Amino acid sequence: MLYVDEVDIHLNPKIGNDWMLCGQQKTVLTPGQNEKRYLAGALNAATGRLSWVSGLRKASALFIDLVDHLLKRAYPWASTIHLVLDNFRIHSSRAVAAAQARWGDRVEFHFLPPYCPDHNRIERLWKDLHDNVTRNHTCTTIDMLMQRVNQYLESRRRTGKHKYAKAA
Repeated sequence: MLYVDEVDIHLNPKIGNDWMLCGQQKTVLTPGQNEKRYLAGALNAATGRLSWVSGLRKASALFIDLVDHLLKRAYPWASTIHLVLDNFRIHSSRAVAAAQARWGDRVEFHFLPPYCPDHNRIERLWKDLHDNVTRNHTCTTIDMLMQRVNQYLESRRRTGKHKYAKAA
């Protein structure tokens, strides 16, 4: 059973609480023109193993890429993969229905009740990603930010923990 969700990564940093020495204030620069990337991820309920793909748009194609990745690379031996998802429209589009025909019985969807993000365990991981990487970041390009996002997620995949050494 895998918990599935998508997350937005913005070049303009999320602004939030940050630790500073008394009497000092951290400067958070915004590059002006915002750029975005999107991740679709799947968190294994039993093992905590994380799989993800990235894309330029938050659309059905991103979700289909994730499921294809799960079937071909992450869990090729699995006879059936159970996906727990929210009711976002990209999960039930015509493109996904067509892909489901290709996937056959290997993928089964379990939709959460509306407005229940707390029931999707991967939401906690996305919050941790924002807390440790995208909040108050100082990256000047989206490629630099995505490199840090991928570093964090790789570290999370290797250790199974929500720990990341922030770059100065």
